[in-house]
Parts: sequence; structure tokens; C-alpha cells
Amino acid sequence: MSVTIRDVSDTALWAAVYRARENEHPRPIFRDPFARNLAGTRGVEIAAQMPFSEKNAWSWVTRTYLFDRFIDARVRDGVETVLNLGAGLDTRPYRAHLPPALRWIEVDLPGLIDYKERCLAGEKPSCHLERIRLDLADVAARCALFRRIADQGRRVLIITEGVMTYLTAVQAAELADNLSAQPTFREWVLDLASPGLLRMLQKNVASQLRSGGAALQFAPAEGAAFFEPHGWVSTDIQGLMKTAVRLRRAPLLMRLLNLLPEPRVIPPSRPWAGVCLLTRRPLPD
Repeated sequence: MSVTIRDVSDTALWAAVYRARENEHPRPIFRDPFARNLAGTRGVEIAAQMPFSEKNAWSWVTRTYLFDRFIDARVRDGVETVLNLGAGLDTRPYRAHLPPALRWIEVDLPGLIDYKERCLAGEKPSCHLERIRLDLADVAARCALFRRIADQGRRVLIITEGVMTYLTAVQAAELADNLSAQPTFREWVLDLASPGLLRMLQKNVASQLRSGGAALQFAPAEGAAFFEPHGWVSTDIQGLMKTAVRLRRAPLLMRLLNLLPEPRVIPPSRPWAGVCLLTRRPLPD
């Protein structure tokens, strides 16, 4: 029986499948003991109907690994609050080694948070965890939330894992503006795709996603430089393919392609994805 994606929340079940499989790898690059329960039968069924995604499962676990590394480094460097927008079924407050004093705030749709809390009932996070039920498409509500969080912390890290590609360019720019308006929002970790990869994804998985209103849209030709007019500059970018090769997770063809030098600017036509660290420019006095 065909299982269709009902809405964007179902993509969180899909993503959890790949984290769950990582636990079974002979050399896991991370462990998520909660992912199998969170993915559920429905998540497994969704993944099974995405052959392109199944073939490129390495990209899912590499993205998770890179977010783990960026977050760990920023927390060790003094970040006090992590604001996880579109948190989905992320379990880092439970599976990562985080300082107890760290404030971790998850924001997502009410139904998804309700489901997550049922699945994780009885589990204890390693840091101070707060969940906020909010539709981030409500610009006025999210800006009010951003102001409240900014007023409560001196150094806030934003993370948007698997979120940006579902936005339009206008929505991505508006979100960047809203975030950079807050003086204590210092850094932002996000994943980006090139137009070449977006076209590949649209050809292979877009129809299943579109049926649930989860269209793939955002892949700026200028890459992380897209965010510069909106108050953010890139300070570190890690490509998924090169990282997967280093971790010995990439297919043979990609390992051969990795021998080619990485261009300073990724050609928009080239399929590419990576995880970026952006730093907010100081606001003018």
C-alpha cells in the first residue's frame, strides 16, 4: 500500500529512519537510541518509497554528523542558548553530551511536538529543555518569540536542520532578517543545497513531498552569500560529499570525484549540499 506524505511533519519521521539505521552500522559516526521509536512504522514505510533517498542515505547521516560537530564546537565556545527552529524529531538534548546549564529551545508545530513528547515520555534531557508549539510561518508570532528569547540570553545559537530548502527565497530572506535583528542571536547553523542538487531532488523526490505541501524550493545560486545582505556572513562551510568521503561513507564514484579540487565558489549547476556556520554582523549603533 502506498504511503503518502501528509504534511511537512512527516519528513521528520523520514529523517529519523536514517538516524536509527546509524545505530546498526559497524562504525557509527553518532548514536541516536531514540530514533527508531520516533520514526515508527510510518517513517520506515515513507523511506521505503523514496529509492533516490535510500540510495543516498549517506547524505542524511553526514548532515546529522556535521550539525553535531558545529553545535558541539559552539557550545564549548560559550553559547548559552540553542534555538532549534523546525526542530522536528531531533534528540540532541537527550543523546548529546551537553552542559546541564545550557538552555535548549525547540520550536515546531503543535502536533509534531505532542507526538515527540509521547515518544520520549520518561526520558531525561542532559540540559534545560523547553519546547514551544508554534507555526514558524506566522511571522508576527515568531518575531515576538525571537525578541523574548533574545532578551533572556547573551549568546544564542540558531539551528535550522532540514528546514531552509522548504522555504521560498523571499521567506528565507525574511527569516534571516528577523534573526539578525536580535543582538544576542550570534550564530546560525543551517544546511544548503545548490540549484543543481535542487533540480535533481525535484526530479526524484519532489512529487512525493509536494503531495503533502512540502515543496523543495530554496537553493540560492550564490550559496551562503545569499544571507550577507540580511546580516549574516559565512565563517565555515563543510560539504556533505567531502565529509562523507573522509568518514568512509561515500560511494566509490563520489570518492573518485573527491580527488578533484574543490572550487572556491561552487558552480550553481553542480549538485552540492553542505552545512554552514553563519555569524551575525554587528548591528549599527
